[in-house]
Amino acid sequence: MTHPTSGGPGLPQERRLVTDIPGPRSLERLERKRAFVADGVGTMLPVFVTAAGGGILHDVDGNALIDLGSGIAVTSVGNSAPSVVRRVHEQVDAFTHTCFMITPYDGYVDVCAELAELTPGVHAKKSALFNSGAEAVENAVKIARVATGRDAVAVFDHAYHGRTNLTMAMTAKAMPYKHGFGPFAGEVYRAPMSYPYLDGRSGAQAAAAAIDVLEKQVGAGSLACVVIEPIQGEGGFVVPAPGFLPAISAWCAANGVLFVADEIQTGFCRTGDWFACDHEGVVPDLVTTAKGIAGGLPLAAVTGRAELMDAVHVGGLGGTYGGNPVACAAALGAIEEMHTHDLAARARDIGVLMEKRLGALAAEHPVIGDVRGRGAMMAIELRTPGTGLGGDPEPARAAAVSAWCHAHGVVTLTCGTWGNVFRFLPPLSISDALLEEGLDVVSEAFAATA
Repeated sequence: MTHPTSGGPGLPQERRLVTDIPGPRSLERLERKRAFVADGVGTMLPVFVTAAGGGILHDVDGNALIDLGSGIAVTSVGNSAPSVVRRVHEQVDAFTHTCFMITPYDGYVDVCAELAELTPGVHAKKSALFNSGAEAVENAVKIARVATGRDAVAVFDHAYHGRTNLTMAMTAKAMPYKHGFGPFAGEVYRAPMSYPYLDGRSGAQAAAAAIDVLEKQVGAGSLACVVIEPIQGEGGFVVPAPGFLPAISAWCAANGVLFVADEIQTGFCRTGDWFACDHEGVVPDLVTTAKGIAGGLPLAAVTGRAELMDAVHVGGLGGTYGGNPVACAAALGAIEEMHTHDLAARARDIGVLMEKRLGALAAEHPVIGDVRGRGAMMAIELRTPGTGLGGDPEPARAAAVSAWCHAHGVVTLTCGTWGNVFRFLPPLSISDALLEEGLDVVSEAFAATA
C-alpha cells in the first residue's frame, strides 16, 4: 500500500476523520494564509491537502476526505493519475520551458493533433494553446472578430466565462465575479438561456426567444460570435432543453455568426461524451477547453476550423507560458487515461448512479426542486416548495447542507446564480463504493439540516 504522503491512486480509498474539519494543523496554516495571501482569494474549505488520489484528499491533520468536486472539474482522471505523473516526470527531466513562440517542441503539436481528432466535427482543425479558461475564451473572441470582421459578442443569462476584463463582461453573475471591477469591455450582449426548470419552454421555443432578442437588440450582421456553455457551469449546471443548442447553431450558420462552445467545464468525458456538444451532434466553429484537459496542470486551448484559426495574423496569438511543455505532457497523459479506461463510459455509469440517488433524495426532501445534469456533471437545485414556478431560491439551506458535508469529510460545491445549487463533479476514477458513501453523507446532511 502506498504511503499516504506519496499521493496518487495508491492512496487508501476510504473516508477517515481523526480531528474536527478543519483540524488544528489546518487552522494554524489558515492563519499563515491570512497573513500572506490576499483576502480576495477565498477558500471554501480550509483543509490543507498533503496528498490526493482517486476520490480521496488527505489533509495535514491525517483526515481523508471524499472528493466530489475534482478541483472544479480539473482532476477528472483522478489526482496524480499514473499516465499524467509518468509523462510529467519524463518532460521535467528533459526541459521545463523554451516558449513555443521561440523554439517549438513536439508536445505542443501533439496536443493540438489530439484536439483536432477529439473535438466535434470531421473538418480540418487547428488549435492554439493558452494557460486558463478565461484566456481561451478571450482568444476565441479575438479569432471570431478577425475572421468575421464584426465586433459584437452574444452570451447568455447565467453564463460564466472567466475573470479577465472581457470575460467578466461575458459572465452574468455580479457577485463575486464582477462586483467593483468595472467598467467592462463593450459590445457584449446577453440573450435568455434555456432553463427548463424555470421557463418550462421546449428547446425550440427557448431558441426562438433568444434569437428574437439577438436580432432585435444586436442584429445578426453585427455579431462576430455566439459563446455558450453546452451545459452551464457556475450558473447552476443548467442543461438546455433538447433542440436548443442545434437551433442556435443553425441560426449562427445561416447568418455568418461563429458558434463558440465553451467546453471548459463540460469537456473531456465529463458529461459522458468527449464533449457535451456531442450529445446532440452540434459541431461548433470554435471550441474552448481547459480544466480537465491536463489532469491538474494549467493548460487551455482554442480549437476551430482551420480557416478561422488561420485568419489571425502571425504573432497575433500566443503567450509566454501558453502550451508549456510540462502542461502539454500532462494533457497527453490525461488523454491517455481517458482512452485507456474509457472514462466517457465511466462518466455515464456515474451519472446513472447519481441520478438514482439524487432522485431518491429529492423525493424525500421537497426543498430539492430539480435534479439535472449529464454523466458525472450532476446538480440539485434547492427552492422553497409551494412558492410558484420553481419556488424561491434557498441559498441558506444549500450553505448549511454543504457545511455539514464538509464537517463530515465530504467535499461538496455549490453554485448557481442564486447560490442555491449543489454541483457534483466526482473524479471519473472514483469507485462506486466511495461515491455511494459520499452521497450517504449528503443524504445525512439534508436530514440533519431539515
